[in-house]
Order: sequence, then structure tokens, then C-alpha cells
Amino acid sequence: MTTARDTVLGRIRDALALAPAPATEIPRAYRTGRTLPDAERLALLTDRLVDYKATVHAVTSDRTADVIAGILRERGARRIGVPDGLDERWLGAYDGEILRDSADIPAPSLDALDGVVTASAVTCAETGTIFLDGSAGQGRRALSLVPDLHVCVVDLTSVVAGVPEAVARLVPERPTTLISGPSATSDIELERVEGVHGPRNLVVVIRTDA
Repeated sequence: MTTARDTVLGRIRDALALAPAPATEIPRAYRTGRTLPDAERLALLTDRLVDYKATVHAVTSDRTADVIAGILRERGARRIGVPDGLDERWLGAYDGEILRDSADIPAPSLDALDGVVTASAVTCAETGTIFLDGSAGQGRRALSLVPDLHVCVVDLTSVVAGVPEAVARLVPERPTTLISGPSATSDIELERVEGVHGPRNLVVVIRTDA
């Protein structure tokens, strides 16, 4: 039995076969290759993240473990999830329970975690957007979206000025998650609602010498 969907899709395929679109060159004239000094990138990124209601800690790399432990302690996070490949030294001062994530763990069960700690791939200072690409230390998308607290470590060397510079550093085949502050949306009366599509709390640890 042919459905309306089958009919519509069939007509689209027939039309495409009869009138193939000519090859079109896509213009790539947007601005690329912008750079900013370290201090300016750090200030711009911090301004954007704070504006998005994220909490920011700028630290030297030797303080990473102590700062992360302090954040988790302050937030009451006694059981956290971490992706495979996360630098174990970052959790050296944390005395709570650590769950190493894997594909065998059902995504809904991640809601039982108090938080998650991940690394990041690249960050855009201009938009305050952090990119996770699922590689070592970043994990699958569910891990960074289900728990209510996300502590994300960003190395200043991975922070670039704008979106074109950030995209140029990404691998197109990898699953990319873009984070611009805690998850939030607005209802029909423009009331801000947090935690709808991800964690309500985002804490960014920027390592200024890494």
C-alpha cells in the first residue's frame, strides 16, 4: 500500500533525476585567520561565559586538580562521571566516587550522577562557545548533557578568536557538541527556563598556561 509520504518522496526523486542541479561553487569569502593576544582572548571568553550565566575559573595548570575538587565539593557533587581518556591528575584531589563512562551505561542512568568533568576540543572567544568532539577526555554527548552539573576544562591554547577559526580546528567526521553557557530556553511568556536541553550549571576551568 502506497502512503502519501511514499508518493511525495517518489515525486521528489523523479524531479531530481529529470533536472539535476548544476554544480555550484559556494563562496568562502568570510573573514578567517583572526588572532588575538592571550590576555584579550581570555578576557573576551570570560565576558561571554559570564554573560551566559556560566561560572569561570582562570587557573594555572598546576592548580587544576585543587580547583576542580573545590568546585565539586562546593556543589555537593559526591558522585561524578568522567569520559574515558580524561587526565586522571585532574581528579587527584577529589575524594568522591568516580564513574568511568562507557557505551554500555544507559544514558538515562547518567541522571543519577551529581556532575560530570570533561575536557574540550576548541573554544570560540567571540561567541563564548565550547566545542566537544567526542574524542578522548570529552566522551559521548549524553555524558555532557544528562547530569545537572558540567565542569569543563578549557586550555587557553585551544581558544580562538572567532567561529571560522574554531571550525577550522574541528574534524568534520566527529560528533560535535556546542556549548554556550548552561542549558536554557524561554517559554511562551519569555520566562527563562534552565536545564531543558542539558545541565543547568556550567563551570568552566580555563587553564591559562596550557
